Amino acid sequence: MGTLRIGVLGSGAGSNMQSLLDAIAAGRLDARVVCVLSDVAGAGILERARRHGVPAFHLDAAPFKTKLDGEAEQRWIGTLREHGADTIALAGFMRMVKRGLLQTFPQRVLNIHPALLPAFPGLRAWEQALAYGAKVTGCTVHFVDEGMDSGPVVVQRSVPVLPGDTPATLHARIQEQEHRAYPEALQLLAADRLRVNGRVVAILPV
Repeated sequence: MGTLRIGVLGSGAGSNMQSLLDAIAAGRLDARVVCVLSDVAGAGILERARRHGVPAFHLDAAPFKTKLDGEAEQRWIGTLREHGADTIALAGFMRMVKRGLLQTFPQRVLNIHPALLPAFPGLRAWEQALAYGAKVTGCTVHFVDEGMDSGPVVVQRSVPVLPGDTPATLHARIQEQEHRAYPEALQLLAADRLRVNGRVVAILPV
């Protein structure tokens, strides 16, 4: 597959985007982050990207509140293409992506979710795990489809739920594993070691 040209979509602080930049700098991820796009004007991910010399843009996604669709979706796709992106990494992107983006980048759109999917999809999954009384949670990197956190799983890392955990302490430990899992999954894609058959992702040996 060769060097990935990653376009990152995010709505928050950008710690997972930072983990990709760190892995690239350390030689653990054969990729370049070619642009970062956010639906939130003041998102930390934009400032973080600019500090690293990565083109970063706030793009409106109106009129929709929870999805990227319609004319807005086409503007986002146009910006990603303009910067030569061939792979899309969702990093704390708080919108559902739709068919236009998925068809433009088939089996090249990945997301990281703070739970062991299919458990606890949706928002604030670490709080869901605590409320449920789960003993183990974690994070999942998966290919994106049109469902809510429902695409084929690439990599998972588990995190124990400890006695006395708060949402903040549990989330922090999950994020530590996210920052390892996301570069690992993208490197498998860069090395052409992923094969998707329906819902099953096979990892080919080196």
